[in-house]
Amino acid sequence: MSRTPPALVPRLPTPLQPVADPRFSAHGVRLLLKRDDLIHPALPGNKYRKLVLNLERARAAGHDTLLTFGGAYSNHLRATAAAGRLLGFATVGVVRGDELAGRPLNPSLARCEADGMRLHFVDRSTYRRKHDPAVLAALQRDTATQEAYVIPEGGSNALAVHGCAALGQELRGRTDVAAVACGTGGTLAGLAAGLAPGQRALGIPVLKGGFLGEEIRRLQDTALGSPTANWSLDERFHCGGYARTTDALTAFADDFEDRHGVPVERIYVAKLLHALTALSEEGAFAPGTTVTAVVTGMPPASGPAHPSHSSHSSTSR
Repeated sequence: MSRTPPALVPRLPTPLQPVADPRFSAHGVRLLLKRDDLIHPALPGNKYRKLVLNLERARAAGHDTLLTFGGAYSNHLRATAAAGRLLGFATVGVVRGDELAGRPLNPSLARCEADGMRLHFVDRSTYRRKHDPAVLAALQRDTATQEAYVIPEGGSNALAVHGCAALGQELRGRTDVAAVACGTGGTLAGLAAGLAPGQRALGIPVLKGGFLGEEIRRLQDTALGSPTANWSLDERFHCGGYARTTDALTAFADDFEDRHGVPVERIYVAKLLHALTALSEEGAFAPGTTVTAVVTGMPPASGPAHPSHSSHSSTSR
């Protein structure tokens, strides 16, 4: 990390915290928490690992603007906006859902804007086609970002895979199973690549749809030359989709916080921990197995939830 700017110096390796929980110990399973939420105050969790090499590439290539993509509650947008503030990049976020343009910003998007990100809302059909070169070029014209460094949704690209491989390397010799909640797949792709032989990675998708396996294989193929065979997904714990929850999941997260004094972010980490608890109780892990949950979540957004509309134009939002 010698090239890392001082504003982005991380806490590495992140702590590995044992958790005594009878829902695991009763089945002979040892639970550890990999506290990646403590890696950096502005870019916690996998966001630091996925962005750091992209930011180095952008700086080295002389870019002064970052263009990226996300939904209304995207942690990736928040992290990119924070990185731009810390490093002096202008940031532009293309946000899914043009119906949001006329509404007050939610706390997550308000935090992005407070960190200097210019928001550009697009309809969902256009957003789905953002990888099409013609659509991307049109978005760049619309946002005057033709010279920007483009970071994909979720930050997941080949550089992110290499950044997240360091997470797996930190867990070599420390666990049998390394588990992580998945959105766009880049963290799992890198985590699996960094593990030692005999270790395996488990991904818990927080979106429904069954598309993630193909995307993880594509990311590993692009970054590494071929996919690895040491990871799997369990698609049962998305609770209906991204940012969806249930009363049972909320109660589980509240209880986990009370038991262990660890903050449980609700979009990703709650689903991961709930999945691992269910899998332990199902007997999915052999007695004697050490399971590590990678805590990746960002804390809830702070800052003005309803900034003045006078600071926005219809095109920038």
